[in-house]
Amino acid sequence: MRPDDAAFRAAWPSVVRQLAAHAGSVDAGEELAAEAVARAVAHPEPIDDLVAWCTTVGRRLHLDAVRHGAVERRALPELARRRAPAADATGALTEAGAAVDDRLALLHVACDPALGAGSRLVLALRLVCGLDTARIAWHLGIDPRAASARLTRAKRQLAESAGAFRVPGPEERAARMPDVLECIAAVHAVGQRDAMRPEGPSDDLGRSALTLATAAAVDRPGDPEAVALQAVVLLALARRPGRFDADGAALPLEEVDRTRWDRRLALAGLERAAETAGTGGRFALEASIAALHVMARGVDATDWRAIAELHERLVALRPTPAARVAAAIARGRVALGSRGSGTVDGARDEAALDEVAAALAALEHDGPSASRRDASLALADLDWQRGRRAEAAARYAGLEPILPVPLAAFVRRRIRDA
Repeated sequence: MRPDDAAFRAAWPSVVRQLAAHAGSVDAGEELAAEAVARAVAHPEPIDDLVAWCTTVGRRLHLDAVRHGAVERRALPELARRRAPAADATGALTEAGAAVDDRLALLHVACDPALGAGSRLVLALRLVCGLDTARIAWHLGIDPRAASARLTRAKRQLAESAGAFRVPGPEERAARMPDVLECIAAVHAVGQRDAMRPEGPSDDLGRSALTLATAAAVDRPGDPEAVALQAVVLLALARRPGRFDADGAALPLEEVDRTRWDRRLALAGLERAAETAGTGGRFALEASIAALHVMARGVDATDWRAIAELHERLVALRPTPAARVAAAIARGRVALGSRGSGTVDGARDEAALDEVAAALAALEHDGPSASRRDASLALADLDWQRGRRAEAAARYAGLEPILPVPLAAFVRRRIRDA
């Protein structure tokens, strides 16, 4: 049986890591891995161990390149003396006797302090998730040429900073963990926003984020933020099956089929969220928010006031455009709920909704393109919930061309029903 796309995707980080260690360069390791994988695709016979096969082919390719290079006499003795890095039974390289997950190891390499945040994410999506430059550009909402330039610059800076490829030891990994968690969260966010309904494992950034978050929590079991991020990703994946209708269109929160949620993932996420509740970090707050959504029996039973308070704490801790959009949406839900209950003065509720709308309108022009798009979509949704169907339809129509397929289908339905 020939390896499928999922098998190649699972093998990629291990192959890149081992070949980068062998060649002494991330760039060279990636090129060797790409050529080895291409040969594996064309190989007519079954391949029992894809990682071992590709690694062996990559090492031979590197040796051939050295033999034909101008540095043959100096390089061959060194290659003869060089020992292959130690590996455990799963193929994960070991550092000081402790196994390090290959994907997490590559992410630590990508999170070198010499690189900027944008460069780290591009490098992570390429090395760890195996996405090509065009898909990276699409996911991040940037021009493909900019993504390519950023990737090239990141590799060059990494080579200049670190020299020969190496995976950081335990102390360095601990120091880099905050940046690593930020990068994992970014992969998760991209998956939630633009790869909502992956066609297969090769497009599933949500599962990639879970693999990385789990590895980080294992590597740093005493770090509440690592555990909390794992909870965030688990709870998001638990809710994913109910987010779409039979045609693949995204569903509004009121129509989500909660019976389709993955109970096993939900329970695992709730356990970790409870473990880190009250620790006060960014991911602990996000995990608590996600837990409140999962525990609610429906939209009307959701504790929107508690969620809004948690979002405000998150904004105070990290006032990014994305956090401010989410906080405004939560405040809108509180005001809508009060308006419908008849327990609060209607004029005050309308004034609160106007304030939310004004905040979202301001955020339409602030921050990265993804946050601006989310603010515009939230504003259209708010108009819809307030009964302003014509205004909502006009906003939806302007957004449709730039939305991923499931959201575009949802928007078309709303426009039709306006």
